[in-house]
Amino acid sequence: MASRFFGRYDHSLDSKGRVILPARFRADFDATVFVTAHDGRCLALWTPDEFDLQFEEIRRRQDLSTEDRNFARMWSATSSEEKIDAQGRVMIPARLREYAGLELDSPVLVTGSMDRIELWNPERWEEQIDPYQELLADPGRRTHPPTPSGGAPVEG
Repeated sequence: MASRFFGRYDHSLDSKGRVILPARFRADFDATVFVTAHDGRCLALWTPDEFDLQFEEIRRRQDLSTEDRNFARMWSATSSEEKIDAQGRVMIPARLREYAGLELDSPVLVTGSMDRIELWNPERWEEQIDPYQELLADPGRRTHPPTPSGGAPVEG
């Protein structure tokens, strides 16, 4: 069965750059998590199975265009395989923390996002999501599923 992540949790990044995964999310992981840059300048955390699906899709598309090839290069070069420690914490590499605007000893919003977990700078989350709050009040306004989009590469 595919992973299903949902919910919102307020956590923090500790002084060593680690974030604790909510207990309900940990059950879908073994001891490994894959961390990637993603849309909206957040980070995506993938189970090994979901990461493999993303990897294969990006690999399949890399020869379609220069843009797809460069995206594949950046995505793979900036992806990181991390271990989940005994306390359920994951180390977030400095280059990815910088990309997402996550600072040591600061709040981190941990959200379930269907097939992945996302880590957000809380202010960036509000900027990205606030325009869509009205959809929750009137879900009938959305007449078709949203268009899927790929992750964003780390710049620099």
